Amino acid sequence: MLRKGYTDTDATAVTSMVEVHNFLNEGAWNEIVAWEKVFGKGLAHGWDMCKRGEQGIAMERAKEEFLSARREALGLSEPEADQPKPKLLRFMGRPQEPTPKARMLQAMGYVFPERFGSEPPFDRHDWYVARPLPDGGVKQVRYVIDYYSGGTQETGEPVFYLDIRPALDTPTAAIERAMRWGGDVWYRASGAEARMGGMNSS
Repeated sequence: MLRKGYTDTDATAVTSMVEVHNFLNEGAWNEIVAWEKVFGKGLAHGWDMCKRGEQGIAMERAKEEFLSARREALGLSEPEADQPKPKLLRFMGRPQEPTPKARMLQAMGYVFPERFGSEPPFDRHDWYVARPLPDGGVKQVRYVIDYYSGGTQETGEPVFYLDIRPALDTPTAAIERAMRWGGDVWYRASGAEARMGGMNSS
């Protein structure tokens, strides 16, 4: 906190701050693992997931969680238990270096305050992750995380938003981001959403 310039922090609030910090880190890691599940097996697998939009990715995640809970209840082992998983190599706090996206959103917030908030992120992290590749190799992927404050709930609890994505270090990372964020557009443009609606109503 001192390194980030917060010199007037109440010492009695440190415990709560540590709990929030750990909660945010756990949430960030879960989101990174979700990205890795989409793209860790290659761009072809990533597109197969992304072309169904965020709804499709969420449904696939829910399906995996359901099957995992069912296997656990039956005492069965996970089919991917022996497969290598992504690992966090290191992370770096860079609160004084806003990401290009954060700068752009803040600028747009000044021009369109009703649509984009002008409040900058209160923190930024770069997380370096070891991604196991299908051929047995390992690739280092840098993720950038912008931490935003979302005010407080009616109960008084603080709300936070995390914007997590692979850094644009390589062409592959740029393609992954385009696939993930363009998936919803493709899903609607291809008419799949209307077809699914028709299937659900029949």
